[in-house]
Amino acid sequence: MTHFKRGNFSTCGAPRPGRPRTVTTPEIIDQIHELILEDRRISAKSIAEQLGISRERVGSIIHEDLDMRKLSAKWVPKSLKADQKRKPCQSSEQLLEFFRRDPNDFMSRLVTMDETWLYHYDPETKQQSMEWQQSGSPRPKKFRVQKPA
Repeated sequence: MTHFKRGNFSTCGAPRPGRPRTVTTPEIIDQIHELILEDRRISAKSIAEQLGISRERVGSIIHEDLDMRKLSAKWVPKSLKADQKRKPCQSSEQLLEFFRRDPNDFMSRLVTMDETWLYHYDPETKQQSMEWQQSGSPRPKKFRVQKPA
């Protein structure tokens, strides 16, 4: 209010006393970007220790200058590769072909077995799966696995 009474109608911030930002240089920004690209799960604390700057400054550079954020992986039920999707179709087509050849003898020749399900349990948490991503980019996917019985 006192600034307006003195006739200062500027909305821009005036220079402030204190230490200027000397850490935010293009070289430091590039180094941080390279470290993130090498390991998307690297922590801001680790980057700060490697470069010898404050963790707050690293966070500011990542969020403001690089426009990145850390996202946890999106849980999805399961992932099948193209050949894994084709195999059940091929098996069904073979069975259908056997049936077309001799429908009467088909059931006597069909052998069925029990299935055994083996689960691989990955104890990585959502917090551990967090990665740095550009703003607006899709979240990485993590396939949900179940603990074995």
